[in-house]
Amino acid sequence: MVREEGGGPVRQEGDRPVRHEGDRPRRLAPLGRGVLLWAGLALPAVTADRLGMNEPRSVWQQLAGLGVLAVAVALSRRQPLTAFALTAALGLAAAPALFSVSYGPALGVLALLLGLRAGRPRPAVAAFAGVAVVGTARIALVGVDPPPEWLVLTGTLLFGCVFPWLCGRYWRQSRALAEAGWLRAARLEDEQRHAEERARLRERARIAQDMHDSLGHELSLLALRAGALQVAPGLAAGHRAAAADLRAAAADATDHLHRIIGVLREVSVHDEPAPLTPAGESMQELVARAAESGLPVRWEPQGAATPDPDPGGVTGRLLHRIVREALTNAARHAPGAPVVVAVAGHARGTTVTVTNGPAAEEPSASSGGSGLLGLRAAVTSVGGDFRAGPHADGFRVRAHVPAQQAPAVPAPSPTPASSPTPAAPFAHARRRVALGLGAAAGAGVALVGAAFGWYAYTEGRSVLTPSAYAKLRPGAPYDEVARVLPDRETRDPPTERAPAPEPAGADCRYYRASGELLVSVDHFRLCFDERGRLLAKDVVPGIGTPAERRTERDTQDAPDAHHTYDVHDEHEEPAR
Repeated sequence: MVREEGGGPVRQEGDRPVRHEGDRPRRLAPLGRGVLLWAGLALPAVTADRLGMNEPRSVWQQLAGLGVLAVAVALSRRQPLTAFALTAALGLAAAPALFSVSYGPALGVLALLLGLRAGRPRPAVAAFAGVAVVGTARIALVGVDPPPEWLVLTGTLLFGCVFPWLCGRYWRQSRALAEAGWLRAARLEDEQRHAEERARLRERARIAQDMHDSLGHELSLLALRAGALQVAPGLAAGHRAAAADLRAAAADATDHLHRIIGVLREVSVHDEPAPLTPAGESMQELVARAAESGLPVRWEPQGAATPDPDPGGVTGRLLHRIVREALTNAARHAPGAPVVVAVAGHARGTTVTVTNGPAAEEPSASSGGSGLLGLRAAVTSVGGDFRAGPHADGFRVRAHVPAQQAPAVPAPSPTPASSPTPAAPFAHARRRVALGLGAAAGAGVALVGAAFGWYAYTEGRSVLTPSAYAKLRPGAPYDEVARVLPDRETRDPPTERAPAPEPAGADCRYYRASGELLVSVDHFRLCFDERGRLLAKDVVPGIGTPAERRTERDTQDAPDAHHTYDVHDEHEEPAR
């Protein structure tokens, strides 16, 4: 049986699923990348010895190094800290200062992977500190010239370990920020979609409310006209019955409209603002139109020169809606009852009161609506007060709508420096990484400057001038020779370029023939016997020294280019 899974088609044999052969390349992909990474890291380790860029190593040492690199690459995905520690140990075993052409690239790459794949920074910092301590101990125990070697260790640790690790951390954070950005965009899209859905539902509720108020009011007026026609004198019996049917049909249409509006109102009435479409007429015009339709309604403004609110404003629309709903309810539930609409306006707002008396006729059977609830919510939402209930023998609706302030001019947007933006966490993370990289680069520049200054100092203090070298004679005591010798010796002597091997049992010292920096210069070798006499002196040519220059120098120094002193002629030395 074959079934589909997320990884591809799976063939079911009994209780044991067997994956399709097409999934094998997917499993082999990480292995292939690991092999390519190991090959890239092993290439410098193999070629550096052949090119003479490292101290010669035996075959088993090279194979052991390749094996350690293979283990480090295998662990780099799940245990990047262990992989880096193995590579750092390999580098310290090859060179106390940690720097070597064979394993330097591997150290930098695995430090980059450590920053990219490790979540917490503290273990990596502890590993760097451990490498620094072990390297310092090795330099102190087996180092030839500890100060420059320690500077090399610090520079290698900084530029070959810490800096790639920070780059990996920055890469990791950039990917995390990009992923968070996409998630934020998706969340904003969802929120926008939900907001549009809520806006659509609110719009449907507003339309339903507007239909309820407008059409319900018109149908109530139609029923009033039909009732007036029904009782008109001189009307034939058939016409009178038709007017009664028209009145009943208008009442039924009002009830049907109410039920339809109830289906459309899917949003809570408390979330429903006032209708957005202006009524287009003032309250006084509304009352006059209702009176023309046969409703016994009277307009009573209270106070001197009471201003009629603007029909297009928030207050005017809301008051128009209140009066319209109250007149509709009076026509439906108290037909024939006198209605009084009183309006009182002042600086703090407008108060409208609609009062109707007891019904003069039998009201039509209809269910209660939600118009008053909607009015209460609308008035409350603007800070007003709404009351509706029985009054004397009839019913009264009273609402106070406060004066609405003109919309304030929006204040200018605050600057990014004064208010945080949604992207502030991302900017803060980028700033932290940039500060880390800047601090590492600054420390590196300082260390490189200090290392170059130490190099210039040590090389400049180990120069033996050619004129002083020419005056030295084999057999001279050390006290006489020490007067022209510099303060320091060359700590990295070019013994492999010496013209002759060092005399047996002699203490040989090397001095630079020139103060030039960053180039290969000639060196002078002075060998002393166990009694402190100058046994031999030699010139060690620099790499690439022209042949004519060597010939000229040897001619000037002849026959002192290579001098030896025979200890058996010690008694003849004063004669010379």
